[in-house]
Amino acid sequence: MKTPYDVIIKPIISEKSMMDAENKKYTFKVAVGSNKTEVKLAVEEIFGVSVKKVNIMNYKGKLKRVGRQIGRRSSWKKAIVTLAEGSKEIEFFQSL
Repeated sequence: MKTPYDVIIKPIISEKSMMDAENKKYTFKVAVGSNKTEVKLAVEEIFGVSVKKVNIMNYKGKLKRVGRQIGRRSSWKKAIVTLAEGSKEIEFFQSL
């Protein structure tokens, strides 16, 4: 069985994600096999907030070359979590 820490891998810190954090939208890198329900329950349990909506995007790994060898970076999944109106903010993003 997956724990919440298996679903949420790490937060994504970028200019766009920090601007979305002002509107209570937080961006995380999540496990490839996870779905919206698992992400919602994991964020609620880890940070103690109430989640309104979860959007998930799949990214294919890019092709990379080293000499004659061609390889591929690993594919990954990104989730944008929107918090409910009365919910508190996630403190991790406030300290950045």
